[in-house]
Amino acid sequence: MKSMKALAFVFGLSCALIACGDKQRAPFTWALPVGFPMPAVPADNPMTNEKVQLGRRLFYDSKLSGNETQSCASCHKQELAFSDGMPVASGSTGQMTPRGSMALVNVAYNGTQTWANPALLLLEQQIPIPIFGERPIELGATGREPQILARYMADALYPQQFAKAFPDDTAPISMANVVKAIAAFLRTLISGNSPFDRYTYQNEKSAISASALRGLDLFFTERLECFHCHGGFNFSSSTTQAGAAASERAFHNNGLYNIGGTGSYPPGNRGVFEITGVREDMGKFRAPTLRNVALTAPYMHDGSLATLDDVIDFYSAGGHVIQSGPLAGDGRANPFKSRFVPGFVLTVQERADLLAFLNSLTDVSFIQNAAFAKPQ
Repeated sequence: MKSMKALAFVFGLSCALIACGDKQRAPFTWALPVGFPMPAVPADNPMTNEKVQLGRRLFYDSKLSGNETQSCASCHKQELAFSDGMPVASGSTGQMTPRGSMALVNVAYNGTQTWANPALLLLEQQIPIPIFGERPIELGATGREPQILARYMADALYPQQFAKAFPDDTAPISMANVVKAIAAFLRTLISGNSPFDRYTYQNEKSAISASALRGLDLFFTERLECFHCHGGFNFSSSTTQAGAAASERAFHNNGLYNIGGTGSYPPGNRGVFEITGVREDMGKFRAPTLRNVALTAPYMHDGSLATLDDVIDFYSAGGHVIQSGPLAGDGRANPFKSRFVPGFVLTVQERADLLAFLNSLTDVSFIQNAAFAKPQ
């Protein structure tokens, strides 16, 4: 398969994703929010300022797509917490992906990457997929690697930037180093200055409203069970950090579908089952962080829920009921559904309080941070 050959091309290059003695030309200092642990960083891709700045430029540059029409940022917009506001994403050739673009919020702490692949533990493993994947085509770089590298070589700035970022490489402009640099930049996209954070970690007791405080208490009740899948400092059950003895890598079936009452999900979009073939993995997806969730509509892996109100309705019901059509079925009765989606009843005030809490997770400084924006 071409896509597999492309991945071999990336990882087979000299000093690709193995230790190769990068010299840290400038020490990298994490600007971590109060209460946040140190992110885990692979030994073969240490953080440097030069690498981060190169990755930032590559992230926003359409030279990376085969036809030069899209960049990583095309599907990951800063104003939307690096999501794209679409149910599913469109690639550089117009093909639609089966799932929505995940928000790139605190990806340095992800226990796994993407929606439903337990094997993708590192950003360096995930980034080649949109670059080289062919089913569907996203950036469409497969078979066009020489042209893409030639674009960088002919650029006024890239040769010097690559050389500074990878000073030990005799040929620093490589697709392997493109992946490494983008991964380094993505690890800096850390959000932790929301009203919730200012209240919880910075002792700013007026940062959130009384309604949001009540919603916070509701969120962490056994009645709603939200915190079981969206817990911890990153509001996700799939997290890791530097020095962690073990990482959380949970996946959940939340009853979004139950086609024909068999527990099935739509073909090609069946969660971890697509990787493992294990029946019990049908419909299991990673619970994304809820940080900046108010900015990342529509929701669920396929964008099938338009608003946070819809999400609350869905979890209140304990699953999604589809009355007719090819996807008909009662998700509430899905045999593989998580026990943490039992359904619940909210008063009008409780619903407003829960929404107020979810909105308190919006970090305006994150979406306005000039260090994350397209370089001038």
